[in-house]
Amino acid sequence: MNDVSFASLLTPEGHALLDEVRGTDPAQELAVATRLRRTHPAELVSAALGQARLRQRAAAKFGAEDADRMFFTPNGVEQSTRTTVATHRAERLRALGVRSVADLCSGIGGDAIALARAGIRVLAVDRDPLAAAAARANAEALGLSGLIEVREADVTEVDTASYDAVFVDPARRGGRAGGRIFDPEAYSPPLSWAVGAALKAPLAALKIAPGIPHETVPAEAEAEWISDGGDVKEAVLWFGTEPGLVRATLLPGPRALRGRGLPDPSVRPVGRYLYEPDGAVIRAHLVAEVAEDLDGGLLDETIAYITADSLRPTPYATAYEITDRLPFNVKKLRALLREREVGVLTVKKRGSAVEPEELRRKVKPQGPHTATVFLTRVAGAPTMLVGHPARQHSA
Repeated sequence: MNDVSFASLLTPEGHALLDEVRGTDPAQELAVATRLRRTHPAELVSAALGQARLRQRAAAKFGAEDADRMFFTPNGVEQSTRTTVATHRAERLRALGVRSVADLCSGIGGDAIALARAGIRVLAVDRDPLAAAAARANAEALGLSGLIEVREADVTEVDTASYDAVFVDPARRGGRAGGRIFDPEAYSPPLSWAVGAALKAPLAALKIAPGIPHETVPAEAEAEWISDGGDVKEAVLWFGTEPGLVRATLLPGPRALRGRGLPDPSVRPVGRYLYEPDGAVIRAHLVAEVAEDLDGGLLDETIAYITADSLRPTPYATAYEITDRLPFNVKKLRALLREREVGVLTVKKRGSAVEPEELRRKVKPQGPHTATVFLTRVAGAPTMLVGHPARQHSA
């Protein structure tokens, strides 16, 4: 998609065509395109069908109602913040008293939309002309133009002094294949620049990859890892809040677990229950906090599985009741599952090289019952733990 074809979608003819191709089945695209090209320019038809595909993909992040009205670029769909996460961040900024935000590297405007819906005035800046055009169109489509100003510019040249807060979402994809960038200094702009910009602002939030090494987190920052529905989505460095704090936030909720600076939990014998911490808890290195709350310990000093003798409610981990412990032995596991008539087998692994599908093929589960098997290590020894989800009420 280029600037010209995108601009054509914003015309009355473009809007009408987008309405006509909404929800087009990919298998029918060729027939639809052939028919529409008889009465519309070929480039416009291609742009409309491409936009329809992007809207279908974007529905998972933005919800079908918004996605059907918004405008996307391929990179914009891939890199945009999920609405639930953007809303959480916007609500936190609003609660901190923020009334205006400079949104740097704003892309198609996903975060700007959430900020505006929280009643915050936004300057959305991106150097990509297509992304800026999409952000402008999205503000208009969602009735937020009065709160969102879009500027096509290099973020390093924008004066943010008049804004209450700065939000920076550096590009973390690049290279020939557009793959993920893991070196924070290879972000665009580099993380060091973003941190410098944050330190000049009264309040700032920097969106970063959740795999960022903890040792690279600046001492002045609070670090927050966010999961949504159990999937880790991102990490955020906050400036102007609580320097040194580490937090895991679970959505929906939100549920927030604050770090208490605890030492690593001790290794204990396998108890009746196994707890699998949420990914945000693991990324935030807060397994010790959850283990303390559960009066539990670790199965192995290098693995984030918690074992305990009692069942306690917690939103930060999923509990399983363990019925059997076996040394790693596929034949013994197959015999056990056959005896229990297990036909539906969930395989989880941590600290094991065996792939779940490979194990399922080997044990050939059959029967009416279900079970969960954990491929892991217990005090260094390869082990299979068999059980099932415990009946647990959230705290």
